[in-house]
Amino acid sequence: MSLASTAAQLWAKADRSAVRAFFVSIGALTIALLLALYSGSASETGNMGAAIASAVGALLVAAWVAITLVPVLAKRTPLRWMGYRMEFRVSREGWIYILGIFFVAVAALNTGNNLLFLILASLIAIILMSGVLSSITLSGIEMRLHLPEHIFAGQPVRAKVEIQNEKLTLPSFSLRVEAVRGKNVVISPMLETPVYFPYIPKHDRVEQVVPMTFPKRGVYRQEAFRIITRFPFGFLQKARRLDLKSEALVYPSVEPSQEFFEILPGMQGALESLTKGAGQDLYALRDYLPRDSSRHVHWKASARLGSLMVREFTREDDCRVILILDPHMPVGLLPKDADARFEKAVTMCAALAWHFHERNAILQFRTAGFETPLVEAEEIVFDILKHLATAKAQPPDPKHTLLSDLASAADIFRVIVTSESRGSIPSSIWNQSWVIFLEDLP
Repeated sequence: MSLASTAAQLWAKADRSAVRAFFVSIGALTIALLLALYSGSASETGNMGAAIASAVGALLVAAWVAITLVPVLAKRTPLRWMGYRMEFRVSREGWIYILGIFFVAVAALNTGNNLLFLILASLIAIILMSGVLSSITLSGIEMRLHLPEHIFAGQPVRAKVEIQNEKLTLPSFSLRVEAVRGKNVVISPMLETPVYFPYIPKHDRVEQVVPMTFPKRGVYRQEAFRIITRFPFGFLQKARRLDLKSEALVYPSVEPSQEFFEILPGMQGALESLTKGAGQDLYALRDYLPRDSSRHVHWKASARLGSLMVREFTREDDCRVILILDPHMPVGLLPKDADARFEKAVTMCAALAWHFHERNAILQFRTAGFETPLVEAEEIVFDILKHLATAKAQPPDPKHTLLSDLASAADIFRVIVTSESRGSIPSSIWNQSWVIFLEDLP
């Protein structure tokens, strides 16, 4: 059944006219071969007329095949696998093997022993066969890298590396996938460690889950990957480069830091003093989801039901917050210190946005050149994180335009993250704002 299914797949994907031309050419060349053999036997018996006629006939048939059928076959033959650019190098075992071939060759030449010449030919044939088999193993192989939709800095994620064998008749063995490191790339490649695939069946795909960790926020790009094999004997290592451009947008970390826990009580108190209620009324119990906080787990209900249950609270309709990131760095700050302070500001804003998202607040985010509408936090939290992933510090703003505009904003509680000093904030903002000064954070 396997042979029949393979033949059916081959016939379904075959070019019928090319197959017909192939078999016609095989038949014509067989006739030419028979005519050539008859020409030789006729010349041996002295029948020169028949020998010449059969020889001319064989040449005419071969010429007809070369002129009419060979171009048709060449035009329809897919040569993309033959066009792969292979990189190869001889392994340490291969050099030892070649050294052994050299000694056998010297011994065969000195002694003239036919057995040594046979052994030498076999050893050289093994090297040639190793190169051919490794090229066949690498041919017809395609790769895909599947990354999660949302990636946070410093948080391990599970990516998938998929290898597809497009060959219809032959499997591939012992493939290793690794990232190609650029010459002038500062950021480390996506695949820190190679991924090994021992066996890929014919016309099938195999995937492996790979843990990845991106240390910093930003855009990570991988231009190419390399597929390497040492199959079958390990004498040669062949590699094929795949120009597979992959890109990952890494959000800043939303894990609460020590500084976040230090400012949270004061900010919560200021917020609750301007809103009605603290939102602690129990609404319902539901099953635990991976994104839920452990502090919302109802342990008694979980023990009674045998599965984790989470408390849902009533929505705080009056919990409306504007989160502001001031990207302008103060005058006189060294570039290195400015970058470190801005990274701290971005991380703080990401943690605050995620906190209000978990609290089901009505949220708006504002910064220089970017603003979201005032809607439910779950609708815009990833838009905020996407902007924070690529946000950059800006030069000093002597007029404090962004902060001055907040004085005329709606009557909503504001959380401001700024690198400015305390004396630079307009007094009209203080009444309904909680200002986080980065210079006060350790």
